[in-house]
Amino acid sequence: MHETMQAAVARRYGTAEVLAIEKVPVPAPNDRQVLVEVQASSFNALDGHFLTGTPYFLRLLSGLRTPKRLIHGADVCGVVRASGSNVSRFAPGDVVFGECDGGGFGQFLAVKEDHIVIKPPSVSADDAAATPVAGLTAVQGLRSQARLQPGEHVLINGAAGGVGTFAVQIAKALGAEVTAVCSTRNVEMVRSIGADHVVDYHHDDFVVGGERFDVMLDNVGNRTPTACISVLRSDARYVAVSGPKANPWLDPLPHLARTAIAMKRAGRSFHQFTANANIQDLEFLATLLEQRTVVPQIERIVGLDGVADGFTEIASGHARAKIVVHPGS
Repeated sequence: MHETMQAAVARRYGTAEVLAIEKVPVPAPNDRQVLVEVQASSFNALDGHFLTGTPYFLRLLSGLRTPKRLIHGADVCGVVRASGSNVSRFAPGDVVFGECDGGGFGQFLAVKEDHIVIKPPSVSADDAAATPVAGLTAVQGLRSQARLQPGEHVLINGAAGGVGTFAVQIAKALGAEVTAVCSTRNVEMVRSIGADHVVDYHHDDFVVGGERFDVMLDNVGNRTPTACISVLRSDARYVAVSGPKANPWLDPLPHLARTAIAMKRAGRSFHQFTANANIQDLEFLATLLEQRTVVPQIERIVGLDGVADGFTEIASGHARAKIVVHPGS
């Protein structure tokens, strides 16, 4: 077994310039973890928050002065190379995918047994690695939080990013009618993955269209609570995935709090959550991937030398789809 590995490491908070490719020790799994040789990982907005340590209240968990998480990348697909003493679900040689507590931008990582599942043989490592965090967020936002039903009409605000592209396809898989909001350059891509209606926010406004929705999945948080309420039916569910990031101390908490209060006063159902890795939802995603009901939208594939540029694109807030990382390249 290798004793050291290559990884993109950030030993202090900051933007892409704090990253360096270093040789570091291969992690040792504890009794409930497996050691995975990483075939692929991918970027999520979550990684950007951990890199910058913003909003600052996050540092209460991630490390006040210096980050606890030195290697980012919460998505993983790879081969099990060793198992902890209490691991029963996996054996060396199994190909798995799921969500980890960072480490995906390194050649090996240790991940909890109940945060991964077996990758279907017909699903590529890149597709599997592009799925976990964004796919879990979309599944849990639509299925667990909104309890989306067949025939209902869902509005997905921010349909071209990681969560949005999964949400469009998962909503269709759940039998919903989908209206997707995105920029001009992404209209055709979003339509191609199944959206019934696409609103180009450069030219149109979903608030003034007159349509009313059963569910709104909001990946952006760029509209006032009043505007969102105006497009929701009386028994609608509003699910907040993210919000504005102008204030590095608290955002998006103030916006979420105002929205929650306004929704309650208007009699709408408000849901805000952080996705969690669990076997049931990961296996549901594995089935959707295997059936090609969900096809991850991958913008490009990079090696460790492309991680810094990937973080810069994620920070811009205009990522078109998923950026996949091959740590061994």
